[in-house]
Amino acid sequence: QVQLVESGGGLVQAGGSLRLSCAASGRTFSSYAMAWFRQAPGKEREFVARINWYDSRTFYANSVKGRFTISVDNAKNTMYLQMNSLKPNDTAVYYCAAKKGMALQYDYWGQGTQVTVSS
Repeated sequence: QVQLVESGGGLVQAGGSLRLSCAASGRTFSSYAMAWFRQAPGKEREFVARINWYDSRTFYANSVKGRFTISVDNAKNTMYLQMNSLKPNDTAVYYCAAKKGMALQYDYWGQGTQVTVSS
């Protein structure tokens, strides 16, 4: 049973930083791609960042490029999202997700963690 558990959300002032974690369990993820998505109230879920566990390539949405950094700790089976220079429009529920290799759809999702950025 694959489980993805996010943590690290909270309330922060604009310009501040947070680090989100996504602990993965239930299988070996070496052939997987892992990603962060977010959903703000009244908006559709949007892609934030992705990292391929198998080749360490990273991808970012333009809105977060240069401010957010995605990484993994293989020993801990954990993915991170370091978020700096946070803005009020970064406020959303952040979800981690996993998909196998080049699959089009993400098969596994976490429960989400709330990030609120005050102005």
